[in-house]
Amino acid sequence: MVSTYISGLLLGFSLILAIGAQNAFVLKQGLLKQHVFWVCLVCALSDAVLICFGVFGFASILSQQVGLIQVMKYFGAAFLFIYGLRSFYNAYKSNSGLVASIQPTTTLAQTLMLCLSFSWLNPHVYLDTVVLLGSISAQYTDKVAFAAGAVSASFLFFFSLGFGARLLRPVFANPKAWKLLDGIIGVVMWMIALSLLR
Repeated sequence: MVSTYISGLLLGFSLILAIGAQNAFVLKQGLLKQHVFWVCLVCALSDAVLICFGVFGFASILSQQVGLIQVMKYFGAAFLFIYGLRSFYNAYKSNSGLVASIQPTTTLAQTLMLCLSFSWLNPHVYLDTVVLLGSISAQYTDKVAFAAGAVSASFLFFFSLGFGARLLRPVFANPKAWKLLDGIIGVVMWMIALSLLR
């Protein structure tokens, strides 16, 4: 049981560590200290639901819904393109560092809607959590321990990223660092959007 849990944990970490739209959003919210707990919780719970879908047999159902995946692909690409454009605009217009950005610019509801969009509109998330983790879990007899390990990885990662981001706040007091982050986020969003359309 313990070895199966650790396998799920390590595989979960390996899939989630790559920088993506969701991770960039959590990092930015952590730097701004805006609704960090709720953002981390929504991301981790979303991953947990998708992981459980995959591990407990929903991968085969999802693989049959080709039309739904295509629709999500285009919605996801459009969403990421618009958010990336917004990041480029912020990088171009902003002349202030993190200190000027401390006041919340979005309500909790708006932030959670963005968070849910990053979590559910990206087909890559389904491929990683539902299809890949679901297919790998088939080789383990204790699926509950495997799923628990993968879910633990999501909770540990998102909460560490969200609340650990504050350690970088002195760096992002510099306007150039904040511009650079917005620019990098814009590039990441557009790269993921383009990969969805290929």
